[in-house]
Amino acid sequence: MRLFSCGHCGQRLYFENVSCTRCGASLGFLPSELTLVSLDATGDGLWRPHGRETTYRMCANYEQHAVCNWMVRADDSHAFCEACRLNRTIPDLSVCGNLDLWRALEAEKRRLVYSLLRLGLPVGPLSEVAGGLAFDFLADNDEPFSERGKVFTGYTEGLITINLKEADPAERERMRGRLDEPYRTLLGHFRHESGHYYWGRLIGSTPRLYDFRQLFGDDTRDYGAALEHHYQYGPPADWRQQFISGYATMHPWEDWAETWAHYLHLVDTLETAWQFGIGSRPRVGDDSYATTQHDFDPYRSESIDPLIEHWLPLCFALNSLNRSMGHEHAYPFVLSPGAIEKLGFVHRVIREAS
Repeated sequence: MRLFSCGHCGQRLYFENVSCTRCGASLGFLPSELTLVSLDATGDGLWRPHGRETTYRMCANYEQHAVCNWMVRADDSHAFCEACRLNRTIPDLSVCGNLDLWRALEAEKRRLVYSLLRLGLPVGPLSEVAGGLAFDFLADNDEPFSERGKVFTGYTEGLITINLKEADPAERERMRGRLDEPYRTLLGHFRHESGHYYWGRLIGSTPRLYDFRQLFGDDTRDYGAALEHHYQYGPPADWRQQFISGYATMHPWEDWAETWAHYLHLVDTLETAWQFGIGSRPRVGDDSYATTQHDFDPYRSESIDPLIEHWLPLCFALNSLNRSMGHEHAYPFVLSPGAIEKLGFVHRVIREAS
């Protein structure tokens, strides 16, 4: 994620900020420029980025519910920003606590949309464009959307559904323990499910399908049977040789979605390191150190190789820092040559599509 600065006072700003912590200026994110700017009010609910002439409105979800900080051009007829127009269903805000959970969902969804826009991928609302994307944020027992009172996080035909309880850290950790997962985050859900969407856009029914099957396997395998087998028997003992996670072994679609999600983890974390000027000096011998400076834009890398070369020492440093604070590894995965090959395929597909 990029870092930004206040146009009024120069204070460093972060993606989620809505006001400058130094001068108090109102802030807004401009999706067309992928930048966070300080704003000057012009009256009638309109704003100008400081020092500019173009006017904007706050996204309706920014103005009414404070769950967004993105802007809409004043001459745009839409009430919602590019990210919020992807929503098909939001939680029932009359239920106590739902607004805070929805705010957490929106924060991670905007991080996903930022990455997709940075990568130059198509991101259009299902309600407006053929083959578009939509989100349902639902709680168990919501009617008429849930069946048998339970909402399942997942993807189908352009629609990503996220169970609202995934935004509750305690509930998410309970689920992680029950499913014996090394890693479960809200942003991870968004990235994984978006992988299913882009499989349909970039792989299925395209010439890339043949190469996909050579690397990931036969996607025509019965998905229901594969799911039942996975939860009954678990992944094969040697799964780490070719897969990025145990869940990826379940079906080629899940292998792709897991690899896609990890690719987004990788490029976004590397961009954050690049913006902070973070490098690492891992020891390579008794008296020598290797220096790796993250001084490149990972979203514009021509091949996967520089990303992996930068990622491995950075990941080692991140995990070491986490352990020093008494936490588990920030990235509890090992990238085998087989997994890296699949990451390279994802990288090539995105580069071609963008």
